[in-house]
Amino acid sequence: MGKMTNTDDQRKAPRLYMEEAVRVMKDSVDEKGKENPCPRVGAVLVFPDGRTETAYRGQYRDGDHAEYTLLDKTLRTADLTGCWLFATLEPCGPGTRKFPKICCAERIANARIEKVWYGVQELNPNAKGGNEYLKKREVDVFPFDPDLHHIIKEYNKTFHDWVDSERAKNEIAATINTGFLQAIVTNADISSLSKDALELYLNRTGKSYNYDSPELIQDLIDKNLLEVNEKTKEVHPTGNCILLFGNNPRDKFPQSAVKVKVDYGTSDEQDTESFNDPIVLIPDKVQQWVKKVLPESMDRSGIKLEKVSHFPLAVIREAVINAIIHRDYSIKGAKIELIISPTMVEVRSPGAPISPNSLEDLQRFTAVSHTRNPDLAYIFNLIGYMEETGIGMDTFKAMREKYQLPLPVFRFDGVNTIVTFPRTSEAITEFLQKDILKELNRDELIAFEIFRDHRPISKNDFAIQTGLSKRSAERLLKKFVDLTLIKKLGAGPSTNYTLND
Repeated sequence: MGKMTNTDDQRKAPRLYMEEAVRVMKDSVDEKGKENPCPRVGAVLVFPDGRTETAYRGQYRDGDHAEYTLLDKTLRTADLTGCWLFATLEPCGPGTRKFPKICCAERIANARIEKVWYGVQELNPNAKGGNEYLKKREVDVFPFDPDLHHIIKEYNKTFHDWVDSERAKNEIAATINTGFLQAIVTNADISSLSKDALELYLNRTGKSYNYDSPELIQDLIDKNLLEVNEKTKEVHPTGNCILLFGNNPRDKFPQSAVKVKVDYGTSDEQDTESFNDPIVLIPDKVQQWVKKVLPESMDRSGIKLEKVSHFPLAVIREAVINAIIHRDYSIKGAKIELIISPTMVEVRSPGAPISPNSLEDLQRFTAVSHTRNPDLAYIFNLIGYMEETGIGMDTFKAMREKYQLPLPVFRFDGVNTIVTFPRTSEAITEFLQKDILKELNRDELIAFEIFRDHRPISKNDFAIQTGLSKRSAERLLKKFVDLTLIKKLGAGPSTNYTLND
């Protein structure tokens, strides 16, 4: 295949190639004689003139990656400059292949491919890192649409279950050696646990025994929350147990409190409180506090009251629960903070986003379920507070359609992962830190929210979602493009629009 001479971009909407990659994925061939399951991967390469080539894992040889098959078997002599690549799995990263082989991400960058779309992030710790490598090599990287993510993951369920199992084993091994929350707490015993916290656990899980019964002690031992001294037979709580059920968790972990603050809009009107309870009791107590202060935290300084939402309690509750479960408890000088003001609701959780998720994954609402504190998450799941490793992405993505509120904004300040929920469309201009947004009126800001989840959208779909006529939708899209807020993907009738990062 010779060098391309046609420079006209004839490519269609990315969604079509995503769907083609999913179809190709299903032709993948499992490796013979291998005990571990293999991922099933499909790849589509799109030339600027619209031509496509496809490949799937194991197409010609057992174990050959789809990208390798495509770039080095099918198109080895072709000029791939400016092409697009769609792969159902994040391309493998540096260190994956033994010398002299190179990883797929390196092959892609060397081929001067312009943009890469991926379906599911590589969860295997031995193969991840492809996306970060590509970005460093100045390749644009985008996720597939969320609905396709679920299809790919379901089709690869056996492989992903195996990866999760292996990762869990490694995490358990690591925490046995280094996890301070898994270690027993000195100078603490059964009497250090809260009756109220234990009774909540028993009631929520439907257990019939008493809070001080041998059955409960055995239950907590089985969950690695209590440990028995083999010599003395004494029972001691772990750090996780003290956080979950301790009478005074801050005696052992001063950083475990949740600090809340409401700013009513004037300098002399503020309320603060600190919840120092066992963490299983905190969500309900914070919710009661929020019920009291939230209706009063309306903007009194100029924005009409009917434009300011009272804000859904369920969203605040889930954000606080996620902060409790996902925070880094090794950071001793920082507490979880909930801040409410007339323009925003903000939750600060100590610690950076945890692998395999990055800050960009949170900002794109493509983060996968994972937690740094699985023992805490397990108990919160049992008592019905959350999905075991959920991170609230579905709730957060529903802000616009379900509650008519802007999508949240994620950032990391060097200590805390911060999620900010603007309470008005006007407030989004402050938290997104885009001065150009100030040129938009309220209705235009609401329309701009459609692009903030990074999903490409056609002109017709944009018109439908905004309720605008096709001509008005076209004018507004042009304004967004001219302001560099969004960019075009493709050309002609199949043109899509997406957020311009």
